[in-house]
Amino acid sequence: MALTGRAALLAALGSLPVGIWEPSWTGILAVNAPLAVACACDFALAAPVRRLSLNRSGDTSVRLGESADVTLTVTNPSRRLLRARIRDAWPPSSWLPGTEFAASRHRLTVPPGERRRLTTRLRPTRRGDRQADRVTIRSCGPLGLLTRQGTHVAPWAVRVLPPFTSRKHLPSKLARLRELDGRTSVLTRGEGTEFDSLREYVPGDDTRSIDWRATARQTTVAVRTWRPERDRHILLVLDTGRTSAGRVGDAPRLDASMDAALLLAALASRAGDRVDLLAYDRRVRALVQGRTARDVLPSLVNAMATLEPELVETDARGLAATAIRTAPRRSLIVLLTSLDAAPVEEGLLPVLAQLTQRHTVLVASVADPHIARMATARGTTEAVYEAAAAARAQTERDRTAEKLRRHGVTIVDATPDDLAPALADAYLALKAAGRL
Repeated sequence: MALTGRAALLAALGSLPVGIWEPSWTGILAVNAPLAVACACDFALAAPVRRLSLNRSGDTSVRLGESADVTLTVTNPSRRLLRARIRDAWPPSSWLPGTEFAASRHRLTVPPGERRRLTTRLRPTRRGDRQADRVTIRSCGPLGLLTRQGTHVAPWAVRVLPPFTSRKHLPSKLARLRELDGRTSVLTRGEGTEFDSLREYVPGDDTRSIDWRATARQTTVAVRTWRPERDRHILLVLDTGRTSAGRVGDAPRLDASMDAALLLAALASRAGDRVDLLAYDRRVRALVQGRTARDVLPSLVNAMATLEPELVETDARGLAATAIRTAPRRSLIVLLTSLDAAPVEEGLLPVLAQLTQRHTVLVASVADPHIARMATARGTTEAVYEAAAAARAQTERDRTAEKLRRHGVTIVDATPDDLAPALADAYLALKAAGRL
């Protein structure tokens, strides 16, 4: 069987007489000259790298935890066949740990004057914008002895959006909303803020709902039914200060707050309410205003994608002043922040009256499930001390929440998995009570 390529060359060199390998200039030249000629020919036949043309296409956004495909088109304008090994470099957080090497390396053959496409599959592990780095191309000759290598810049960006894992709760919350709004056969009766219809009185109805004028025009007693008002204004305020950087589980508190805010925004927009977003620490980090019900959720997701916690103390006075400017009319202000005693007592409590005087205020906070597990620990001396520390921390947290409640603030304090549905339930409860 005939040998080809490097195998044939090495076989030919190996068939030279043994004496030729003696350390003499004649022997060295006898071996190296054919090899040098082969390498030179191989290098000359390799397609040039600089003349290649690279273009990108594909996904520009992806939810965290999902995959994005970015296509790289390589055009070979030369007269030589391109045999290439390609590294499509992206930031390390563009892939799951341990998968970068296999995902970023490609082999490609492009005939002269033609183009080929290769796809790089990204699976980002962090939110934010991921920018493509350089594309390194190594062009090989037919024997693979020498290569040409160069880099190209092919700009592309993929925005990694929040995962919005709490959207699984949306159908059940919408069903409850339809009950409140009278869109199902189970119509919620009672006091509210917007008149809905009249019906016949039945024993047990609130006598304050009797419409005496309508009753005078007919032979039965008529009562009014109410439904929650629509077109209310809700301002979601994300505290992006240092307390939002604390990690609960595998993610910072800010990520759990954003997930809860997205579920509430989706629910409120379906209820006909207007939703705005303000992210603030010592300055405005993100502001979304005036979006329609169809555009509000994509706008919020896009604005949250690049938000990161800032390791600074939140300016509570600046936050309150900015929230009041953003919501000049009576609104529901949902403040997603920490319930730690020091930040609340020194920052939020002194300015709380500015917010509650005109607005309904709801504070939502991420609780650490590890503290609850510590509180139930027993069996060893160390476990008992941990339980005592957890009980003390929870007592301080409850005391801080009670101080806020005395100012008329609604409190939602739940673990990351439970915060989003608990916040949605609190919103629906305010709707049902006619406080929106």
